Amino acid sequence: MQVTVCRKEHFNAAHRLFNPAWDEARNQQVFDKCNNPNYHGHNYELIVRLTGTVDPETGYVYDLKRLSDLIKREILDTFDHRNLNLDTEEFRHLNPTAENIAVVIWRKLRAHVEPHLLLSVTLYETERNFVEYHG
Repeated sequence: MQVTVCRKEHFNAAHRLFNPAWDEARNQQVFDKCNNPNYHGHNYELIVRLTGTVDPETGYVYDLKRLSDLIKREILDTFDHRNLNLDTEEFRHLNPTAENIAVVIWRKLRAHVEPHLLLSVTLYETERNFVEYHG
């Protein structure tokens, strides 16, 4: 019996989308207002899902308090109220698109979640724009 447990979190962060190998015109053409040299911010919504077998002793797939603590330590404490381009090592040389942010979050969490559990991350950049990464 496979069950998926989910934890939803929220963080705020600024970023600028640009490719340093391109000139300003190409960056503007591709990234438009997301290429603002003074950055811009989002109120990100993050959903982390773990899928696995229910433990017959605890009734849990994964303790949601433990998942909450993990997300806080690995993600929120690192990204919340930060400029992703300037304040984080993860995006110093990686364009902080929603796609890349989701993959980075997945990798940071995957390192701390038992391998038998399936992990998936959904990241909402806006209420209408979101990405999913399943590893």
